[in-house]
Amino acid sequence: MELASYSDYAVRLVNTEQPERGTDTLTSVEVVRELFGPAQQAARRATESDVTRLRTVRSRLRAVFEAADAGDEVLAVDMLNALMMEFPVSPQISGHDDRDDGGTSRSSRLSGAESGGGAESGGGRPDWHMHIADHAANATAGYTATACMGLAFHLTELGVDRLGICEARPCRNVYLDTSTNRSRRYCSDRCATRANVAAYRARKRLETERAARTGRTADTAQESTPATDR
Repeated sequence: MELASYSDYAVRLVNTEQPERGTDTLTSVEVVRELFGPAQQAARRATESDVTRLRTVRSRLRAVFEAADAGDEVLAVDMLNALMMEFPVSPQISGHDDRDDGGTSRSSRLSGAESGGGAESGGGRPDWHMHIADHAANATAGYTATACMGLAFHLTELGVDRLGICEARPCRNVYLDTSTNRSRRYCSDRCATRANVAAYRARKRLETERAARTGRTADTAQESTPATDR
């Protein structure tokens, strides 16, 4: 797995809360375990204490996105560095997939039925790649270290301005902009559609109000003109 892909951990955690709506879905250990996604071995370590711990981390990660969204790159980097100092990672080289002679991963070539649901072992060269080893003391430390390292790789590879906050109020979900022209403004197609519809309706209201004012002005001018001049 590319290290930058771990940045999704940060997005998933921050978006468990929508401050302007007053909603928070990070309320149980089950939710914490769902945040880990496929990494169920790490998720099994989660306890009720991780709910409170992760809420604290969530606030700090949102602050990173807010600083980036406001254009304060130095502050965003400083806050992310502080988190990585507090929650360090243990990177290691992994080779759990095999490649064929052409360098293609054997597991990517085989279907689930052909590979028995996993990577085929033996015969091929290891598909070496960087991985984050989880030696953390608790689930929160492991999750935070993974999220921050992924976010750091994303930030350094694509730029701080790729960390965004949805403009469709009251959403304010965070997102990672991977568009080619750095044009993303919303966290989802749903929010983009809602914002576009709202903007269209606002323009129509303004046009109607302007037409009404123009009509009233014309009527007033006509009423004030002397009858001999009409």
